[in-house]
Amino acid sequence: MMNCLKCKCVCMKVAFILMVVGGINWGLIGVGAFLGYNLNLVNLIFFALPVVELSVYILVGIASVMSIVGCFCKKCKDSGDCCGTCAVEEKKEGTM
Repeated sequence: MMNCLKCKCVCMKVAFILMVVGGINWGLIGVGAFLGYNLNLVNLIFFALPVVELSVYILVGIASVMSIVGCFCKKCKDSGDCCGTCAVEEKKEGTM
């Protein structure tokens, strides 16, 4: 689970961004289907390059699996309960 993006590695930050993009895209697909329009943002951006479009879908799927399983890098393992760490850091910065 992502407690705080501040303490996560670059891979987990990219995974989070891809999941947000995927979620917004699925929402637009649903609204577009309801209204009778093609609002698939990935399809509209990469319409001439279906291989790139499919690659984006695969990356979003991998990002979702990463968020479920977690990252095994040293930075993510050491962060533990990151939000507590960030709160302590913010408190120190506020007293200076």
